[in-house]
Amino acid sequence: MAIWRTVVGKLWLTIILLVAVVISSIGLFSLKYIDLTFSDPNKVKHLFIYVGIIGFTLTTVFAFFLLTKITQPLREMKEAADRVSHGEYSTRVTIRSSDEIGELANTFNQMASELETLIRALQHERRHLSSVLNSMNDAVVSFDAEGGIMLTNPQGRHLMEEWAEVEWGDDEEDSGFTGSVPGPLLETFRSVISGRKELTAKIHVQSGVWSIVMTPLASTDSVRGAVAVLRDVTEEFRVEKLRKDFVANVSHEIRTPLSMVQGYSEALLDDIAGSPEERRELVQVIHDESLRMGRLVKDLLDLARMEAGHLEMTFQSVDVSALIGRVYRKFAVLAKDRGISLTKNESEIPLVLETADADRLEQVLTNLLDNALRHTPAGSGIQMQTKKVESPRGDSIVLTVSDEGQGIPAADLPYIFERFYKADKARKRENGGGGTGLGLAIVKNLVEAHGGKIKAASDLGKGTVFTITLPVKRRSAGGRSRKS
Repeated sequence: MAIWRTVVGKLWLTIILLVAVVISSIGLFSLKYIDLTFSDPNKVKHLFIYVGIIGFTLTTVFAFFLLTKITQPLREMKEAADRVSHGEYSTRVTIRSSDEIGELANTFNQMASELETLIRALQHERRHLSSVLNSMNDAVVSFDAEGGIMLTNPQGRHLMEEWAEVEWGDDEEDSGFTGSVPGPLLETFRSVISGRKELTAKIHVQSGVWSIVMTPLASTDSVRGAVAVLRDVTEEFRVEKLRKDFVANVSHEIRTPLSMVQGYSEALLDDIAGSPEERRELVQVIHDESLRMGRLVKDLLDLARMEAGHLEMTFQSVDVSALIGRVYRKFAVLAKDRGISLTKNESEIPLVLETADADRLEQVLTNLLDNALRHTPAGSGIQMQTKKVESPRGDSIVLTVSDEGQGIPAADLPYIFERFYKADKARKRENGGGGTGLGLAIVKNLVEAHGGKIKAASDLGKGTVFTITLPVKRRSAGGRSRKS
């Protein structure tokens, strides 16, 4: 770079020019006084006054030059740097020269441009990460080394707010821990911070089950916190428990009739029965138990098809009054033999379901009446009632089956539609019977396949009421059933 293009060169050339102008001015004013004797001192004073004015003027002009070329660009860059520090990353300075200050301004503009690009990229990544966290169904919570919450997604924030209201009764004060880590996560958090490795655990919080994956946030020489990902696995835990219970119940239900069939068949083989009547009795027991196993297998297959969405149903118009009449006639004689009063109270207006499967609805009522007969003592009554309910969402028909049996404890009511509920000792069969324990589960699936709902109410010792609500016009069941 040429010397005269630098700031130093410009200052040097300016000073040389200033000196030359001053000397030239003094010389010009002094030429006519060289041969004089300087007898008039006022003229000499005037000479110095003129020279001083000229020098002051030139110095002032030089100062304004420095202000324009050096001070003002530096001040502009300072103000631009302040704006960048406050987040205005699009700020740029004007390049007024090609010297060092011009190069500094150009470098500042390049730095601001790269900084703006970097900040935009970071903001994009941050928005992307925020979108990912917000869209996660799992709760994500980040803790610092002291246990304070640094970052959460909405699910994590909601979970921490819920858990913050619970008294965990731990020993945080005794251990000197004063952070915000909830009680269920405290032990895992301490292990992650001290061990500096990822941990996976399952915790039970109130009525829920949570799966936790906690990872340490490591810095160069220490652990600065931990990130916890929490997933609600209550439903999976419940399904797994149901699966285990199902296997155990099926094994129990099959083992009993198999043992009886095996025992009585061995008795026949060993000729233990001494008379034809005894042999006939043993054969009858084997026959009954084989029928019981057959019903169990059939009900299991039906229930599996229902829950898998492969239930074959034929939807058509169904006369509810005719349906109730058929079911009533089917159980009237049996109820009379057992000393139970079976009555029906039909609606005065015709009740018709526009889309329903008559055979499946008859199966529903048959199961309910069979249960009612087996749990109702002699001298009591069973009632069937029907009525139509109108609502803005659509008309519906309500079927009610009520008995005067011993009833169901309130604590057991939420579970009566689960499989093998008969294994629960809450309801004893007064009249015996070989139910499979799947009847109410099948009833619930069939009612829901019609787009309806079923509920139960019971007073212990007074009886039980099953209420079925079926829409007159069935909506699509989303593939759970199909027409045959």
